Order: sequence, then structure tokens, then C-alpha cells
Amino acid sequence: MSKLSKIGQRLYQGDVTINFVGRWKTWYIIGGILLLVSVGALLGRGLNLGIEFKGGADFSLPAATCSVEEARAVAETETGAQTIVTVTGAGTIRVQTQTLTPAESSVLAGQLADVCGIAKEDIKYQVVGPTWGAEISSKALQGLIVFILLVTLFLTLYFEWRMAVAALVALAHDLIITIGIYALIGLEVTPASVIGLLTILGYSLYDTVVVFDKVKENTRGLTGQSVLTYNEAANLAVNQTLVRSINTSVVALLPVFSIIFVGALLLGAGTLLDLAVVLAIGMTVGTFSSIFIATPVLAQLKSATPEMKALSARVHARRAQVQRKNVETGQGELSTEELTIPRNLDPVERTQPRRVPRSKRK
Repeated sequence: MSKLSKIGQRLYQGDVTINFVGRWKTWYIIGGILLLVSVGALLGRGLNLGIEFKGGADFSLPAATCSVEEARAVAETETGAQTIVTVTGAGTIRVQTQTLTPAESSVLAGQLADVCGIAKEDIKYQVVGPTWGAEISSKALQGLIVFILLVTLFLTLYFEWRMAVAALVALAHDLIITIGIYALIGLEVTPASVIGLLTILGYSLYDTVVVFDKVKENTRGLTGQSVLTYNEAANLAVNQTLVRSINTSVVALLPVFSIIFVGALLLGAGTLLDLAVVLAIGMTVGTFSSIFIATPVLAQLKSATPEMKALSARVHARRAQVQRKNVETGQGELSTEELTIPRNLDPVERTQPRRVPRSKRK
């Protein structure tokens, strides 16, 4: 058995416990800082919208012999405005300018052809209006609304409304931080970025549902005992699924990072790279939220109910009884960690009547 498997087994059995739920303030502070930075970047810097969203002219120069700086200098001299020039493939340069008339586009294509040593006929150029980008944004927003409604309905029916609320809080956390990172770094927002943003919602939800399913299993019939509180049972569920969450994230991120590496260093910027970047950011943030945000939010909502408050009072009363019995018998006090392990609660005598053997019944 590998070392990771042994750690996972100990986490699953409760021999080793990381207090995810109990340290909710720490996770909320970290998440809050990330959210503040993201919102600040969105309000201060804004998003670097691609040509598909703000409109403009797009020139593709295959097998160009000029440098990016030379192509940019020609385009900015002709248009008198800032130009975005990137390498999109082996020897292919992409020049994005402000909106140009067909005549202006033809003139600029000829100048780029002269500087970059290619025929004007080989340059592909098109003028893109902002209407198409607005339609993409509208469709993406509609898809997001439908997705959230279906997720809320599913989680409410399969689990309960508190789990639906906790999952939506985690989803909002993932969306805002991912978009904020794009604004902070200045990454260009393209239609592929929008597709990737919608994709990470499903990934984040999957990871959260896995944890919540274990929480549901651990808390089934919880009020009929006095060993664990809801928070402790939920925290045990996070520990039991921790290794699975890490393994899932690593396996999912490896091909994504491979695409980023190949796209950035070998093929240049492109649709596949745009998609991979947003996936990498969203998956990483989604893993954090499903472990450190979703379950603590759920635990706080659930532990505030009357039945869970009563359960917590019984559990703490029982533990106080265990402590007194250990002190009286000279065994010493148990630590908080030892008290939360069910097998250490055996010293308390059963209060339920024992069943009389059949042979001794009258």
C-alpha cells in the first residue's frame, strides 16, 4: 500500500482528522480576500475583451517573416490606435486593430504584406462587429441561468435546500474569482474563454456533490445518537473524500496544463489555449471551494436548526460524562481529538435496557 493510500485510509477511518469545518473562519478569510481582489480587479482594470466582443479588424499572416514588433509598428502607424499582435501558430501572426473600412483594411493588408514578406492575397482579414460578441454573451448568460436553476432543483430534491444554497455559494465563489483573475492578469476574453467558464461550473458542482453525498451518508440517522455533532460528521465526510478530490483534480489538471504548455511554447495562442487557461484556473478554484467553502457553509446552515442544536447539547453532555468517569478512574482527561473518536466513548454505560436472553425469559 502506498503512503498516499495509507493516509487516505487513516483519513477515511477518522484516525487522522483535518478540521476543515471547525476552521471555517480561516477559509472564509482566504476566500474573502480572493473575492475582494477579484472584484477590485474587475472594477479597476476591467476585462480585456477580445475582438469578438468589442469589434475590430482581424488579419492573419501565414508564414510571416517579420517580427511581432514590426507588424505592430506598421498596424499602429496606419490606424493610429493600439494594436494587438500575437503569434497563433507556426509562423502565423495575428493582428487585431480597431474597426476599419474595407478600403482601410485593404491598405493595411498591403503594408503588412510588404513588411512581412508575403503576398497580399495570402493575408486573410475580416471585420468583426461587436454584435456577435453581444449575442455570445447573451447566450452564455441564458445558459448560466438555466444551469443554476436546474442545479438548485436537483440538489434540493436529491439532498435538501441547504445543500443547494451551499453549492451555489461555492459556484459564485468560483465564477467571481476566475473572472477576477482574468481581469487581474489581463488575459484576453474570447468565446473559448466563455465556453471554458461554463465548463468549470460542472466540474465544481461534481466535486461538491461527491462531498455532499458523503455528508448525507454520514448524517443519516444522526439525531438518534449522541457521539458526533453535525459539524463533526460533515467534517469527517470532507476528510473521507479528500484524497479522492485531490486525485480527481490532479488527473483533470494534468492534460489541461499539457495543453497550456504545448499551446504557449510550441503552437502559440489560440482557441485551445484560451479554453485550457480558463479550465486550469476554474478547476483549481473549484477544488478549493468544494473542500473549504461549500461544506463549512452547509454545516453552519444545518447546525443552526433546533434538532442539531439539541444533538450538539447531548453530545457535549455525554463527553463531559466521559471526562468525569476517566478522571474518577484515574485514566486522565481525554483530548478534544480523542473525544471525537467514537471508540473512546465506550466508558459511558448504556442507558438503554439490555435485552434478556431467550433462555431466561419466563
